Amino acid sequence: MRVRRLRAGLRGWGGVGAMAVVCALALAFVLLLPHTQSHGGGTPDPGGQGTGTAQGLQARAGTCTDANAQNQSLSPSNADGHTVDAIRARGYLSVGVDQNSYRWGYRNPNNSSGALEGFDIDLVHRIAKDILGDPNKVQFKAIPTNERVPAIRSGRVDMVVRTMTITCDRLKQVAFSAPYFLTGQQVLAPRTSSVKGYDRTLAGKKVCSATGSTAYDHLSADKKDGTLPASTDISTTVPNQLDCLVRLQLGEVDAVVTDGALAASQAAQDPTVELKGGTFTKEYYGVAMKLGADDLVRQVNRILENYRKDGGWKASYDKWLSPTLGRDSESATAPTPSYR
Repeated sequence: MRVRRLRAGLRGWGGVGAMAVVCALALAFVLLLPHTQSHGGGTPDPGGQGTGTAQGLQARAGTCTDANAQNQSLSPSNADGHTVDAIRARGYLSVGVDQNSYRWGYRNPNNSSGALEGFDIDLVHRIAKDILGDPNKVQFKAIPTNERVPAIRSGRVDMVVRTMTITCDRLKQVAFSAPYFLTGQQVLAPRTSSVKGYDRTLAGKKVCSATGSTAYDHLSADKKDGTLPASTDISTTVPNQLDCLVRLQLGEVDAVVTDGALAASQAAQDPTVELKGGTFTKEYYGVAMKLGADDLVRQVNRILENYRKDGGWKASYDKWLSPTLGRDSESATAPTPSYR
């Protein structure tokens, strides 16, 4: 059974497992598009403003709750500041992204240029176009799931655009834009599995999640309060969420918990797995930036406002996500922002 599942999962473009193994080996390297390869090594830290501003943001984040975490961002503005000026002086935007999330941020093997594609990648190009006047003035860096916050705080990147959920805990560590996508946690398992969703059918099952993800946070909390059966094994964690799918294909785990939007893309690649049950949380993706980079946060929020109004967001959704999530999905409409 295990061998048959693996073979089925690795057939043709559905073989996301094979792609994931190759991608995992590449994660240790900085990914640069051809036109940005001459930018060299270290990335300046444009977000390194005084600690007073950062501490102020952290203090305000203390009023955050799970229900309003997505409403904690700053109002839009086109005013320049220290962070934006430093980016323009450098001449390119440094962005942490994924390179193996199908339809979000990935390298299409059928694209000879090797350029990154996907919904998140479209957003990055739009931000670069508005701030620098050229959508291609971007230095992409592959950032594992568990390295997203450290990459921002250390100044390795100006921002992370990588299916990153806005949470109260993360707001203490990084600044977020207004939300640009709505999703929720969901279970992914083999079609033949007895797992029915995020419920008692996970009893005695091994569940995989990514380290540092909201999926693991929910699994851990629900295991402690008894929402999950005591016999559910949640000890399997991986640096990148796609690695969970590989574990599932190899028969090393019984189910995966991740964002439903990502799970839908993975199910589209591998016909041996499917979504089980509905989403059991409501979460919002945001662009993550450094605490204190208020001018950049406000500019990104202005860009998002325009991206929604001029149809750019919808066009990107229809191109990349409609085939897996549908045109009538709750995720098919851009979230309406509410600023603090």
